[in-house]
Amino acid sequence: MFDWSGVYFKKVIQADKDWVGAGYTAFMSTMALGRFGADWLAARLGAKRVIQLSGLLTATGLLIAVLLPTLVTAMLGFLLVGFGTSSVVPLVYSAAGRSKHMSAGMALASVSTIGFLGFLLGPPVIGLVAGATSLRVSFALIAFMGLCVSAVATRVRV
Repeated sequence: MFDWSGVYFKKVIQADKDWVGAGYTAFMSTMALGRFGADWLAARLGAKRVIQLSGLLTATGLLIAVLLPTLVTAMLGFLLVGFGTSSVVPLVYSAAGRSKHMSAGMALASVSTIGFLGFLLGPPVIGLVAGATSLRVSFALIAFMGLCVSAVATRVRV
């Protein structure tokens, strides 16, 4: 979302130049807001359920933005993606710190390494897929990954 939201709003949504940053703003706003409520929600529903819902929100938001590419629907989709992604990282780090299979330091380092690889490889892969197909297909692929997060969370103890 950091690298491609502006491009999406400019090229796919064809938003006015004053609105190109709206998707990123929508995403970051709900991501920040969601972080404040993630612990409360995890305490009520459990971390596993929150991660499952996060993956579904991410997928739903991206699919709305991809299938209904207008300014309003894309902003709504990006709002949902922000809420969806807001709790995953804190909950995964928390679970890594409680790992019983490896030391907390090793588990946190592993999660951090995977996250960093995603941070480095994600944008170029999105660009590669977008170049070969379209940015909408790239975002649909990320939506599929959101569904994968939900599916994996059902099988993992958090």
